[in-house]
Amino acid sequence: MIHKVSIPKSQVFKVLQVEEGHFTDLKAVEIAPAKLTKAIAAFANADGGELYVGIDEGANGKNHKWRGFTNMEAANGHLQVFEELFPLGGDFLYEFLSCDGELGLVLHVIIQKTKGIKHASDGKAYIRRGSQSLPVGPDGMERLRRNKGMSSFESETVAAPIDLISNSLTIIDFMLSSVPTGEPEVWLRKQMVIITDKPTVAGLLLYSDEPQAVLPKRCAIKVYRYKTTDAEGSRENLAFDPLTIEGSLYEQIKQAVAKTAELIEGVKVLGPEGLTQITYPFETLHEIITNAVIHRDYGTADDVHVRIFDNRVEVESPGRLPAHVTTANILKERFSRNGAIVRLINKFPDPPNKDVGEGLATAFAAMKKLKLKDPVIEERENSVRVNIRHERLGSPEEIIMQYLETHPEINNRTVRALTGIGSENKVKTIFLRLIDAGQIERVPGKRGSASAYRRVSTPSGILHPDTH
Repeated sequence: MIHKVSIPKSQVFKVLQVEEGHFTDLKAVEIAPAKLTKAIAAFANADGGELYVGIDEGANGKNHKWRGFTNMEAANGHLQVFEELFPLGGDFLYEFLSCDGELGLVLHVIIQKTKGIKHASDGKAYIRRGSQSLPVGPDGMERLRRNKGMSSFESETVAAPIDLISNSLTIIDFMLSSVPTGEPEVWLRKQMVIITDKPTVAGLLLYSDEPQAVLPKRCAIKVYRYKTTDAEGSRENLAFDPLTIEGSLYEQIKQAVAKTAELIEGVKVLGPEGLTQITYPFETLHEIITNAVIHRDYGTADDVHVRIFDNRVEVESPGRLPAHVTTANILKERFSRNGAIVRLINKFPDPPNKDVGEGLATAFAAMKKLKLKDPVIEERENSVRVNIRHERLGSPEEIIMQYLETHPEINNRTVRALTGIGSENKVKTIFLRLIDAGQIERVPGKRGSASAYRRVSTPSGILHPDTH
């Protein structure tokens, strides 16, 4: 059933201010339903989005006007086409928006990222890129199928000798520790990682001593150390040439986690007690690197990248989030792009994915225990990046007052180092709030870039640390 929802003028104003983009599209009532199916399919095949039908676009994409359908029946032509292709349910929601004083009903379509590939009324699949709904070509269809989890590169066979996985040191060690009876080749065939006398991608990644020789530029881990807090690293602030970690996935994960932890030990950050060694939960590093390795898209010719900055660690894995998984539901939803890899690496001694499906949740919980902020997961055009920030929980005001308990004064640069805030002006605003609250005062004689602040001798107001 499709409902009519009455909204206030303030909400109408927000709708009219919306800009068309990756997650939103605005259309007039005259647009043909078939054309709208392209936008709906594109949102469903990408990251989801919202479509408003009944909004006239003004000049230069601004000054939109509300001009909806005269009644719900007037939109029947649109709804009939939509229902055939995108039936009302968990993935698609239709509602009519009305407001006193506004002309007609606006059809609001909410589209979720879908598990399967959706096609428009012309039979083609589309994908949202910015404000455009672009047709997916033959090459793009295979990538879209992988992104949806409908196919996986791990099951592809490779024209390579099977003894790369049936007679490797990796498989021999594995068989001795995990499968004490049986021959490697027989066991590997049963696990479907040897098919028609060819190893699969999953088989090479898991059991070859050096899968990079057969699958170059798509299955190593690169580790970087940038001596900066800048948003992007550059060659100028690289501490050394990037390290390349190769070998089987099991060995890669162990070596990458150990190397990352080792490099982090040499990073010092400014804290309330001065320069201190940086600390990240080992579980967080382990789970996020493991997740990047076993859930990445191996059909994308790129490596996993681990970048260590002075104030954060970034782990970037090739490929977008699979199927219906989004950055908003990733801690709750489970979907394995590489089901064979996830299952078989769990058979190794002390497997990296001990608690299958719980890795990221464990990583987030470990950060909370150390009173650090949650990692930030960002889906990029062809990759997923997890930003593990060394930022304390608590407001910047609390961090400033805590610092001043053991230091006579504080300046803008120190606050930015303590909090991770990148804007000088934002820190100035925080200082002004604390001054207004009677917590701090400017240090006399220090102006401009040398400005500093100290606690007032008799602080008052709600921000006093003792009142928290």
